Amino acid sequence: MAAMDIKVPDIGDVKDVAVIELLVKMGDTVALEQSLVTVESDKASMEIPSSAAGVVTGIRVKVGDVVNEGDVLLSIEPSSLPLSSASAPASAPASEPPKPASMSPSPQPSPLKGEGVIQGAVDVECDLMVLGAGPGGYSAAFRAADLGMKTVLIERYSTL
Repeated sequence: MAAMDIKVPDIGDVKDVAVIELLVKMGDTVALEQSLVTVESDKASMEIPSSAAGVVTGIRVKVGDVVNEGDVLLSIEPSSLPLSSASAPASAPASEPPKPASMSPSPQPSPLKGEGVIQGAVDVECDLMVLGAGPGGYSAAFRAADLGMKTVLIERYSTL
């Protein structure tokens, strides 16, 4: 099979984004949608995923390069391997296959302990649960509530 070029996808109206990290190297096996490079603009950073599964045969960018939509990032030799074989990077050790559910013990609820925790069973139904009331969590919880969602904000400290 012929190598195919992986290009920068539509990244919105952002131009001239810097490559800040290469997440693969020559010879790595990549899966469909696996992150390949991290790019950063003045507003955000994002990982660019692979549009094909296969083996990396050529890298056309390096850290510090500036890219735009449509620029070639790297070349991949498409793989005829099943997706599960291509999903692990070549440098990662093989892991054992998962055990069937019938062989593993069922999880048991842990007792609630700690300062400020109400003892006993608590059932809370919500549309969105936000972990952490930092700047992002706090804003996300309040925005979701503004949109009419039943929201729970979980924070380890007693005050926000």
